[in-house]
Amino acid sequence: MTQKILLVDDDKPVREALCQTLELAGFDVISAASFIEATDHISADFNGVVLSDVRMPGKDGFALLARCKQIDLELPVILLTGQGDVPSAVRAMEQGALNFLEKPVSHQRLSEVVTQACMLRATVIENRKLKAQLAREDVAERLVIGQSETTQNLRRQLRAVADSGSDALISGETGVGKELAARVIHQLSKPRSPFIAINCGMLTQGLTGSVLFGDKTRQGAFARADGGTLFLDEIGAMPLDQQVNLLRILEDRQLELASGQVKQLKIRVLAASYQDLPDMVSKGLFRDDLFFRLDVARIFIPPLRERPEDIGILMNHFLQLESDAEIPLANAFSLADLVTKPWPGNMRELRNHARRMAIGLNEHDTLPDNIGLSTALDRVETRLIEQALQKHASRMVDVCADLKIPRKTLYDRMNRLKINPADFR
Repeated sequence: MTQKILLVDDDKPVREALCQTLELAGFDVISAASFIEATDHISADFNGVVLSDVRMPGKDGFALLARCKQIDLELPVILLTGQGDVPSAVRAMEQGALNFLEKPVSHQRLSEVVTQACMLRATVIENRKLKAQLAREDVAERLVIGQSETTQNLRRQLRAVADSGSDALISGETGVGKELAARVIHQLSKPRSPFIAINCGMLTQGLTGSVLFGDKTRQGAFARADGGTLFLDEIGAMPLDQQVNLLRILEDRQLELASGQVKQLKIRVLAASYQDLPDMVSKGLFRDDLFFRLDVARIFIPPLRERPEDIGILMNHFLQLESDAEIPLANAFSLADLVTKPWPGNMRELRNHARRMAIGLNEHDTLPDNIGLSTALDRVETRLIEQALQKHASRMVDVCADLKIPRKTLYDRMNRLKINPADFR
């Protein structure tokens, strides 16, 4: 996403110098010389940040700040002044400015503050897109949250499987949302009568047969799901002796009832597993013929750590589900901290994190005590750069593309933070 800056300053030489600094740092800059000129570019859909001088003839930077907040309360505004003093800074913050900088500001400091503001703005914009999608009737858009290419591809796969009417095997780590994916396929399908979910990992060997296939005293899951979808979660836990019965039903689509009658089934079977089923097949722990029968269509749900650009959107979504009042991410430090966590529990862990945050029990996404904002931002930046270096084995072209910054800016930051790319090759 392009990082856009609306730069407002009536002093032409200063404006041009700041514009050049920001453009060299990789930002897309729009210049304006006055309040009137600036307001032509501001709207609730403005995908960027406002950086304005305070002292300007006519309406000043505080007036521009007030207009920005009228148009969009969440639009980040950073104020600049050559006469920086504590009362002005306090006034700026009280009126909703994101930050207040004194001129002349160093290139490094300016870039840091603007980058953090852009991160916050990007999250707000993506969250608004999410709300718009929730109003649509497309179940995949409404339930599978995120805007990364990985997530968009997942939605395409779910639609394709739903349209095909075939059985499918859903794989992925614990907590990635395998049952949610199955429910999306079911809701996108026509007809879509019952959805029956069975966790095979919770069944004892003696219960598996009666729960799935039924007996004289109970109707089994296959019979109850007739005309709809049967979701078999943790299919790898099913006992080998029952796998034979499952294979037979999948092939014949017939169920022998306790009365002796044979029931013809119209049913879609979706199976899921966090285990490596091909590996289980090779070890004799899962039938190969059953695996191939289930593996008509395969959907892999990637872990959260492989789509960090979705984390801010998901976190805001979960916070809204957990609270009547909106609880926005507190600041850019919070967001940067979230996207660099490994999240081994994936979506489930992130939602639990949101629940703790909603009831005030989470203390990990606030600025650490006694280290100051500058040190905290350095830690975040170091973590993000090192993560990208590790991911791409220090291939700088890929690292720059991942971080969306020019090569010179990256090397300047690595020198300042004492990061040696050779350590990650």
